[in-house]
Amino acid sequence: MDSSPVNWEALEALIIDFAKSENLIEDSSPPSSPSLSSSPSLSSSSYLSRLIIRQIRSSLEAGDVDAAIDLFRAHAPFVLEDHRLLFRLQKQKFIELLREGTTEDRGPAIDYLRTFLAPCALNAYPEAYEEFKHVLLAFIYDKDDQTSPVANEWAEKRRYEIAGLMSSVLRAHLHAYNPIFSMTLRYLISIHKGFCFRQGILSPISELIERLLLLERDPPATPQDSLYEAQPFDEVDIQALAHAVELTRQGAIDSLRFAKGDLFQAFQNEICRMRLDAAMLDELVREYCIYRGIVESGSLIPSRVQTLSEPLKGNPSESGCYSTQDGSLDVDYSSAKWSNSETSDTTDMSSMRGTNVELRYASDPASNLEDCSTSGSHQSENLRLPRNRSHGAGERSKRKRWRGRHDELDHISDIHFNRCSKQEVSTAMQVASATISKAQQGVENINGEEKYEIVLGMKELASRGMAAEVVEEINALDPNFFAQNPVLLFQLKQVEFLKLVGLGDHSGALKVACSHLGPLAASDPNLLKPLKETLLSLLRPSEDALVTGLPLHALATSLQVAFGKRLGIEEPQLVRIMRATLYTHTEWFKLQMCKDRFESLLRIDSLKENSTPVLTSLASSKSNTESCNLGSSQVTISSTTRVSDDGGSPNQASSGDVICDENAILKVMEFLALPRADAIHLLAQYNGNAETVIQQIFA
Repeated sequence: MDSSPVNWEALEALIIDFAKSENLIEDSSPPSSPSLSSSPSLSSSSYLSRLIIRQIRSSLEAGDVDAAIDLFRAHAPFVLEDHRLLFRLQKQKFIELLREGTTEDRGPAIDYLRTFLAPCALNAYPEAYEEFKHVLLAFIYDKDDQTSPVANEWAEKRRYEIAGLMSSVLRAHLHAYNPIFSMTLRYLISIHKGFCFRQGILSPISELIERLLLLERDPPATPQDSLYEAQPFDEVDIQALAHAVELTRQGAIDSLRFAKGDLFQAFQNEICRMRLDAAMLDELVREYCIYRGIVESGSLIPSRVQTLSEPLKGNPSESGCYSTQDGSLDVDYSSAKWSNSETSDTTDMSSMRGTNVELRYASDPASNLEDCSTSGSHQSENLRLPRNRSHGAGERSKRKRWRGRHDELDHISDIHFNRCSKQEVSTAMQVASATISKAQQGVENINGEEKYEIVLGMKELASRGMAAEVVEEINALDPNFFAQNPVLLFQLKQVEFLKLVGLGDHSGALKVACSHLGPLAASDPNLLKPLKETLLSLLRPSEDALVTGLPLHALATSLQVAFGKRLGIEEPQLVRIMRATLYTHTEWFKLQMCKDRFESLLRIDSLKENSTPVLTSLASSKSNTESCNLGSSQVTISSTTRVSDDGGSPNQASSGDVICDENAILKVMEFLALPRADAIHLLAQYNGNAETVIQQIFA
């Protein structure tokens, strides 16, 4: 199976919005905060509110309940007015007082018990007084006694539970949701993991996403008692929410009650309960931004730097983390097996003795070009320094400075999270620096930073439509590049042809066609049709030739990926994640035989939109796109499967051409607690009759 192409422009817009929303880059313009037409009630995230929530979480995870209460009092007094939440905070404060004191010095804990905890227990909620009596056992059972009835109360894990609960409550009440990209990533990764587990296949990005999306989730915010009298919710909404974020039916109902029936707000509350490793996500975003020339690289190549001829040495931590030159964490995911082309690329790249510095990047399927990687010294023997790099100066001046999270409190890691220790990071940093210092003697004196600037310069020229200059520069650097990438050369010459037509220089345009487009099309039959369509521009007015839409941004991206790969610059890991997860998202909803209710909300539909040059798709049969070898377990979707355009259920089951009513599908899902696809397949066996299916199951 082929992985899905990624709309780089849509992805870039989301990533820039994320970086601005989280104040990671120095930029005076505000985040875009695009309107969410599918749910007008959803508001944009507030950085200040999210920062307050993170500080409260850090205080509670450290056991400093007083600091958290002070923050509540200053920024969210409604929490202290809710006796249910206040009781939980006071109960944790009581445990912390016992933890700090000695067996002989229990005075502060007893005073707090009498003054605050006992009175609150009487009015918090029905079970609160029983919990109050139970926590009193902490007086007689030691905190190190793992067999005591109050071992859970003593456990530090309880700190993280109450911190997560308060975070869930605050997010919903303050509308301090994560940026769209962060939520989209959570959702796509969770679907990807579920799809791979259900199909019994190995994910190509398993090592990466296991560290990025943490197993722990924040506890759900429970609705107030008065909301339990809310009107029944539409079963379609209940099932959509339950299966989107892996909730029980009752859990989905409670979530809808808390959101007062707003499906999209309930979904947003639930998706934000999933926890990402913030430091790792920031590094992935930084790597992407440096690769695309959005932020300055400083004296560093993006995030992960190592020599090709001599792999990074040193002992990884148990979680597989390495340190890079700048102290960021790198992840070893070399064991992932999915893409044949990726495996061969890695082998080829590591055998390139001439290229010294690798930026972790792999070919973008949007380029759909001939594989340009070679092995041995042949890879770099013809590389030459560019004659003029002045055209990249303007692009560099536009880059923003990466500032990181300097204004936050240090996050306190959960003891259950696998993180690299400071000592391991320091050791790996020294190893990385030593390794890089050994690789200072570059081929043709082109070091990693220069290669990086060269590729960005080529991208800038292509995005401006300066195709002739691009071809000239690349031929000066590597005369063999276009011989291995004829489709890319054809696309660039198309741009040159259309620009000349737009300027009225038909003679010059025909010269380009005769010298380049014709011979290239003669050697590749797939290019004949695009050649004919290109020549038709001679019949249009001059201005129309340019309007026909030169996909310059997509072409520039294809060029950046292909030429970057030629120099040993691999694609950002975020693109690998997005490509794999977008593919499984599509396949998952084929299995579910319906459209995703939330894909527009999370911009998933725009990420899948094909904005690549037309020629790219026409030549895809010749390209070495990254394929997904998912093992022996293959997903088979019947040709009769249809997905309705309005997001509802399909009118067709996957076998027997049996029409399944939406209510029948929902009934089987509800009574048998089955996924949608299984319910549809069962209905197909019994002519779409839900009652018959249920009777047969319970017979």
